[in-house]
Amino acid sequence: MTDRAEIRTERAPQAIGPYSQGIRAGGFLFTSGQIPLRPSGDLVSGDIRAEAHQALENVRAVLEAGGARMEDVVKATVFLVDLVDFSIVNEVYAEFFRSPPPARSCVQVAALPKGARVEVEAVAVVDPRRSAR
Repeated sequence: MTDRAEIRTERAPQAIGPYSQGIRAGGFLFTSGQIPLRPSGDLVSGDIRAEAHQALENVRAVLEAGGARMEDVVKATVFLVDLVDFSIVNEVYAEFFRSPPPARSCVQVAALPKGARVEVEAVAVVDPRRSAR
């Protein structure tokens, strides 16, 4: 059986349902979708740029807690309530990922938890020499 470890951090919002912030398994780290909740549980809202920034900071926190970095991300998925926000979210996204950026999907959804307008999840390759924090 593959080693499987739950990733938890106080630097990202706690799970709001029966799921883990992240799971490290088989040399990969999978983050749960991160909406723009501050670690305190308060939702960042009203500005899609600020929402995207917070969601990506949450992804970074989970990755780092699991021994990975943004540079280790090989696949990301972005969920948007309105594709009108695509170009702004793209600008913020580009601030977090160096070239070459990871493969990515971006889809419009009917709704996201807590009224968020953006959610981001990621899959990273984890260097086995780096341990979870």
